[in-house]
Amino acid sequence: MNIVVCVKYVPDATADRQFESDNTVDRVGVDGLLSELDEYAVEQSLQIKEKREGEEVTVTALCVGPAEAEAAVRKSLQMGADAGVHVIDDAIAGSDAIATSLVLAKAIEKIGQPDLIVCGMASTDAGMSVVPAMLAERLGLPQVTFASVVETQGDQVRIKRDGDTATEVVGGTLPLVLSVTDQTGEARYPSFKGIMAAKKKTVDTYSLGDLGVDAGSVGLSVAWTEVAETSARPPRTAGEIVTDESGSGAAALAEFLAAKKFI
Repeated sequence: MNIVVCVKYVPDATADRQFESDNTVDRVGVDGLLSELDEYAVEQSLQIKEKREGEEVTVTALCVGPAEAEAAVRKSLQMGADAGVHVIDDAIAGSDAIATSLVLAKAIEKIGQPDLIVCGMASTDAGMSVVPAMLAERLGLPQVTFASVVETQGDQVRIKRDGDTATEVVGGTLPLVLSVTDQTGEARYPSFKGIMAAKKKTVDTYSLGDLGVDAGSVGLSVAWTEVAETSARPPRTAGEIVTDESGSGAAALAEFLAAKKFI
């Protein structure tokens, strides 16, 4: 069984994130890391592998991004993935979800049609949540998305999807595209053994030319969406202190919250 898990290198949410002059996210001048939501996708891929005792299962981490994005692949290998693929090409910069799904689909086809493609529910730097569906469409595969629980048996995959008012149970037959949420369970930390083992694992590097993708079909110039303007977040203003004089603090706090329409 071959599993491809799509991972993304994103700016650290705790860092001072910035935009480039063209209003795209600065992915080089700020510390980056494997997207936390994609860690859950790696974890579920590894759990599926571990549950299939006696079956040969390979987990390949696939990432599209600049040179620094190899760190996301390496983190996946440290967690337990078997191999990595890094698509790097200057022309990809500024690509939207449509172009990203194209590059991912072509990379997956070059890797070899897998039995299962696993994605996080969204990226922490964009949050569009549409790439898994676009990927399934491009590859002509069924999709089971936003899984909070994943169960597999043979070529069957069943998930639970939590909605606002109910939980749905959705099933599909391999091969398919699966996306998972942060409710699927805590992602494992790389062990010392895993970190050392990752140094010996291979990471194949592809360009757009290697994938047969025209550079004119990706990048900011052909993106269907764009950020028109950005501005710095205004500084936080001083809060209002509610004093408790003779037991009137609770009433004053309630009045303040009501005035702000919080209650």
